Amino acid sequence: MSDHNSLKTMQNLIEKYNVPGPRYTSYPTVPYWQTADFKEELWIGSLKKAFSQTNSEKGISLYIHLPYCESLCTFCGCNKRITKNHAVEMPYIQALLKEWSLYAGYFDEKPIVSEIHLGGGTPTFFSAESLEKLLLGILNTVSLSKDFEFSFEGHPNNTTFGHLQKLYDLGFRRVSFGVQDYDPIVQKAIHRIQPFEHVRKVTDWSREIGYDSISHDLVYGLPFQKLSGIIDTIEKTIALKPDRLSFYSYAHVPWLKGNGQRGYREEDLPSAVLKRELYETGRDLFEKAGYSEIGMDHFALPGDKMFAAAGNQQLHRNFMGYTTSQTKVLIGLGVSSISDSWYGFAQNTKDLDKYYAMINANQLPVVKGHILSDEDLVTRKQILDIMCNLSVQINEDDRDFEEKNVFMEKMADFEADGLLKMTGNNLIVTEKGKAFLRNICMAFDKRMLRGKSEERLFSKTV
Repeated sequence: MSDHNSLKTMQNLIEKYNVPGPRYTSYPTVPYWQTADFKEELWIGSLKKAFSQTNSEKGISLYIHLPYCESLCTFCGCNKRITKNHAVEMPYIQALLKEWSLYAGYFDEKPIVSEIHLGGGTPTFFSAESLEKLLLGILNTVSLSKDFEFSFEGHPNNTTFGHLQKLYDLGFRRVSFGVQDYDPIVQKAIHRIQPFEHVRKVTDWSREIGYDSISHDLVYGLPFQKLSGIIDTIEKTIALKPDRLSFYSYAHVPWLKGNGQRGYREEDLPSAVLKRELYETGRDLFEKAGYSEIGMDHFALPGDKMFAAAGNQQLHRNFMGYTTSQTKVLIGLGVSSISDSWYGFAQNTKDLDKYYAMINANQLPVVKGHILSDEDLVTRKQILDIMCNLSVQINEDDRDFEEKNVFMEKMADFEADGLLKMTGNNLIVTEKGKAFLRNICMAFDKRMLRGKSEERLFSKTV
């Protein structure tokens, strides 16, 4: 097929499949949780059940949300609080430790931690000493699995050598630096002025100290991005040779409450076709530099644990994104965090004042959640297999008659478009289909298909 025909085919597929859809860090996705049926005692029961099944063998994961930032990045859809007042650090850390003690009180044996991730916000808004107090307060109450992995997100503009050394001394071996884009026009639009030299400095420091896995996070689809700019960004990134890369699609969701996506217009964003070209150009450059594409939006060098996990079909996906940990239990601490017991989800309040009030009253700061049905558990496993392994065994009898017909028609349509191959009940995503992974998962998403909403809930899939 000629390049012209290939481009035309891709344009047609983008027009057909570029619809709003989830990123599937959970199933069911948050907008389709049955919150009216959720009760805290059900959540705690599901957590105790999962803890008893996973603690001794695989341990548990902790995600800690640190929401503070000194300035607002206008591409960001995360929960954050903008302040330059660092007096907020210690009260928040004390609340986190109290929240952890509330959770630990539900377990009848000492938690074994296999994974800790510090996210935000800007974790490196907090001083190295504050982070040490937080982590020691948790680590002194747990045991560690033999292959534990601690990681954090570092802002290249304010991550110090002291941050990196202190966290390394506490057991952290993986760090992720938010790069986004090096084009000064794009940086100005997203309010993230960050010179390449800052990224080089923190990357070099991390290697000097001894971090095993250094990751750079890039974003495509940002306002004013052009092909020449993304090539320059990726060439600079490859020059620093991070072990792992995230190449995220910009999620344009300005209608969500509290979102900081402003200062540019819809027409300042790349078209859907250009956005896809940005990704494919980046992917080609990464692969030529020795990186392998992992799942969706991720790349890794052969020496990285994520590369090995993908090859062994040991990759997992949860609210932290892709992870090599297989535990059923993820406890999210901090404002807006989401916890996962495999059998249920629970989300903390997004309101910081309410978070403090609930913690001070010795209450878990959970305000909504979902307990998975037997059907949810089957669907969850199917979507995880697609997102992590690019294949899944399907069961046509897993749907009622009408849903079965619709589902099989959709699978046939995907196959006709070259996005997947069906061999008996085995579905395998093709190379072309990787670009439409979210669309394929949507065909399995029974709750979304049954509960169609007129509201805008998700960013576009392409």
